[in-house]
Amino acid sequence: LDSIAWALNVRGGDVDHTPVALSYAIVGADGTTDLFVAPDKLDDAVRQHLGNAVRLHDRTAFAAALGTYAGKRVAADPERAVAAITQALQAGGAKVLPLRDPVVIAKAIKNPVEISGHRAASARDGAALARFLRWVEIECVKGGQTELSAAAKLLAFREQTGLLKDTSFDTISATGPHGASPHYHVTEESSAPIEPGQLYLIDSGGQYADGTTDVTRVMPIGEPTEEMRDRFTRVLKGHIGIATAVFPDGTMGGQIDAFARRPLWEAGLDFAHGTGHGIGAYLAVHEGPQRIAAPNYPGGAAMEPLRAGMMLSNEPGYYKAGEYGIRIENLILSEPRAIPGADREMLGFETLTFCPIERTLIEPALLTAEEGQWVDDYHAKVLAVLAPEMTDAEDRAWLIAKCAPLR
Repeated sequence: LDSIAWALNVRGGDVDHTPVALSYAIVGADGTTDLFVAPDKLDDAVRQHLGNAVRLHDRTAFAAALGTYAGKRVAADPERAVAAITQALQAGGAKVLPLRDPVVIAKAIKNPVEISGHRAASARDGAALARFLRWVEIECVKGGQTELSAAAKLLAFREQTGLLKDTSFDTISATGPHGASPHYHVTEESSAPIEPGQLYLIDSGGQYADGTTDVTRVMPIGEPTEEMRDRFTRVLKGHIGIATAVFPDGTMGGQIDAFARRPLWEAGLDFAHGTGHGIGAYLAVHEGPQRIAAPNYPGGAAMEPLRAGMMLSNEPGYYKAGEYGIRIENLILSEPRAIPGADREMLGFETLTFCPIERTLIEPALLTAEEGQWVDDYHAKVLAVLAPEMTDAEDRAWLIAKCAPLR
């Protein structure tokens, strides 16, 4: 569905959090395209946009169309086309070629318009999240707030932008032991009170017409323990390890995953999920084919070569069962790096997400001078990007304090 949406530059509303329409498409070798979608989903603007380049059919006509390719070669991606499509083509006499969807890589490598749009979306989304974190710091220590009430408050801050289309996934609003479950889903039944002494983890994102966001931050409710600060700082060191990585063009995500884990490994710790996933441009918040994960990650996505223009998340974490969870997530963009004397094309990452990383959870003594400088440089950029979005004087003062140098 996302390949159709991207290739035709249309969006829909049939899937929660992912702006796609339930549809099928057949593209000829000469570029002629047949789109199968319910007619009532196409307004005049979409019909005009598609013009004569796309032949429109009711979605119910797709099955019959698959039987019209007798003696012809038809490519179908076995990772994305359901088995029923392949079976119908073969039953109609077509020779099915198991080839990768050609849209996948084109969609993964963001174009200048998509990158520019994401920057704008990230700035407004980061400001909304920063306002929320200030609210958490002030209100949650008083008691009376729950995981659900906090998630609703964050949604309200995003809605105040006037441009939010949807959240990009169900918000992970997790306090205390719930934070130790990386994919915790809060419900009316599970929603826990946010209480002093806990770590509160918020993993969330927004869908805007100009970009999709995904960001995780952790806030202490009251004073954090020494262990919490140690673990948080180790996760931060791993996050910086990915953010500052330099590697040859075509390096696989599985080859750099250990950069995020080494500071935890040195303390006999680890986390049981991937470090990063691809992300769409006003599309799916989890988009392939690229991924930063252990080389043996299921599905082989960690072995996909990284190319300039690919957008990923950078989200190492640490989870102490029954007590708390930590994850620091920004979105990053792979881009060329000029290395004097290099004999090959090199890449690095630009961080695209801007929101303060909670300084009371950072133990500066655990950071190298270079890591400490990265934090200060990052917060200087956060201040520069978000200050124009923070029109309230108290919000702005809070932001300035959170972005002050560590040392």
